[in-house]
Amino acid sequence: MLKDHAKIMNAIAASGEIIGRKKLQKMIYIAKKLDFPFHEKYQFHFFGPYSEELTLRIEELCNMGFLNELKEKKGGYYQYRYTLTENGQEFLEQNKVEMPALPSCLEDMNSQNSRFLELVSTVLFFDSLEKEEVQEKVFTLKSKQKYTVEEVEIAYQYIAALKGMAKQ
Repeated sequence: MLKDHAKIMNAIAASGEIIGRKKLQKMIYIAKKLDFPFHEKYQFHFFGPYSEELTLRIEELCNMGFLNELKEKKGGYYQYRYTLTENGQEFLEQNKVEMPALPSCLEDMNSQNSRFLELVSTVLFFDSLEKEEVQEKVFTLKSKQKYTVEEVEIAYQYIAALKGMAKQ
């Protein structure tokens, strides 16, 4: 019953700590697009791909005492930090999740800023389109972010690097 919950806990444990709800959403989405077995459904939202299912699972994990969500005031907004609790760690030890290549991918993603992960996840959301069409979507849908052609190219290179990591 809690298999999907355990996968999310495993992702957070592998990352050590994830700072920001948006970052967490993007990391799980990117991992899903790299063919890791995450099953949350995503739709396109203000900040790129978003999963209400993931938000609910995170809330459930916090309520069960498996995840720690620390809310910090950061200037004019709140930022959330996610870590596994001791109970969460014990639960994971009893419910092993086998995704050997996932930790290195998540550690790398976690070292990126959420603006870049938003771009990467948006590129992946439209991966069925030609590169020029994806670029057009990014510039139209994410106009406030003011992404450049170079940044989109770097996102494609990063996706290729992650795909290589995921296959190891």
